[in-house]
Amino acid sequence: MVSRGIRDAPRATTDEGAAVISASCHCGAVRIEIPYAPATVTSCNCTICRRLGALWAFYPIDDVRIEFPDGAIEAYVWGQGTRRFVRCRTCGCTTHVYPASPKPESKVEVNARLFEPASLGPFRIRLFDGAGTWQYVGEMPVSPAVGGNRS
Repeated sequence: MVSRGIRDAPRATTDEGAAVISASCHCGAVRIEIPYAPATVTSCNCTICRRLGALWAFYPIDDVRIEFPDGAIEAYVWGQGTRRFVRCRTCGCTTHVYPASPKPESKVEVNARLFEPASLGPFRIRLFDGAGTWQYVGEMPVSPAVGGNRS
């Protein structure tokens, strides 16, 4: 098992005792833990994000735990090669985006659609124009859920 992020040992709470929020890809091979629900997520319309349909929640790299067996993931890098879009090799779910050259201030983008809607609660969806201006251009009303058909 390969582990990336906040700790090497499995846990259901943070060091401060707060419960972590867990998710996985569809087949369960890639598991993600975040320390708190996002207040906002980003919907981007760039050429890849609009095809993926992901809603991205941003966290400091050391605050996120991502576990997967050896060989379970693959990354797609395109354009200027600054970001690695990571997906499960078995079910194909894009789980997160990791900077190609992480810095201390870097963030990991977690696909919020992988989490059960009730575990995240309501949040704002910020609209990012990745196809043109590279700026936030608006917001959608508070979303009570990110889910859809769960079958």
